[in-house]
Amino acid sequence: MVTGNAAAAATGTAPRRRRAAVTVASALLLVATVPLVFRAAGSDGVTPVPQLLAFLPWLLVPAGLGLVLSLAARWRPGLFWAAAVLLGLTAFVRPYGGDGPAPHGPPLARLRVLTANLEFGRATDGLLAALRRERPDLVAVQECDPERCAAALASPAVRAAYPFRILAGHGASEGSAVLSRFPLRPDGAVPGELAMPRAAVTVSGRRLRFQVAHPMPPLPGSLHAWRTELGRLRDLAASRGAEPLVMAGDFNSSQDHAAFRSVLHTGLRDSAAATGSPRTPTWPARTAPVLGTQIDHILVGDALRPRTARFLDLPGSDHRGLVADLELYAAR
Repeated sequence: MVTGNAAAAATGTAPRRRRAAVTVASALLLVATVPLVFRAAGSDGVTPVPQLLAFLPWLLVPAGLGLVLSLAARWRPGLFWAAAVLLGLTAFVRPYGGDGPAPHGPPLARLRVLTANLEFGRATDGLLAALRRERPDLVAVQECDPERCAAALASPAVRAAYPFRILAGHGASEGSAVLSRFPLRPDGAVPGELAMPRAAVTVSGRRLRFQVAHPMPPLPGSLHAWRTELGRLRDLAASRGAEPLVMAGDFNSSQDHAAFRSVLHTGLRDSAAATGSPRTPTWPARTAPVLGTQIDHILVGDALRPRTARFLDLPGSDHRGLVADLELYAAR
């Protein structure tokens, strides 16, 4: 009798385990499938899709686990589902935004551009160290608070190295700055809840527009602002004509967001993607470069060619900095 009960219990346990495996596999595959469908459709959807799209390559993990569980449960529909999701994700992991027509002829100038989000000014010391070490020509600063960041940028040493500058915004999160070794004048701004100033910079006799990018993050309560502000950046890029343009900053979006790809579709090139680092994470810095997403970008127009792009640690910030070496040409 004991042996019979044990056999019956074992017989009943196997189907329960199989059902549990199928249930978990379905949940994992659903998590990966929903953002994949929106990515394929060219839409960012609603929460939680934009947040999941930021980490699209990492959705290979739940999809892979779904495949393993489907195999263990001998669940044939799950095997086909998991295979389709894995193939779809793999197709979209490829680099995006690095291609574009290259300018010809000798360059007018070589530029080093740095973008840094200071997380409410906490990484001001890290920025100052990066300025001394990297010696960039143009700098886009986001989350430049008045007490630490703005005060440090007004110091004699920074003013001597960067005599031309724009400070915009007044709070810890909305403050932004442009620093330049070249003469500049204010050239307006992209409207947004966070300051996004623009400078007209004269480099080797040619006028270059330098735009700080810092749209709102795609949080549940700010999705509309996020889309709207990225749309304004896209409109600026589309209206640039033949004038050289650099957009640098925390775009709060990756190559897997349709709103960001619409900016690239105007013909701008992503410096990191163009130089072989399309997926190197910049946020969150505490887990990068092992885990994260690339949301800090330096985008350039037709008259500029990215040569190198490197990522910098900024102690105190939740973002990594990005520095790109560019060549400016007289024409495309």
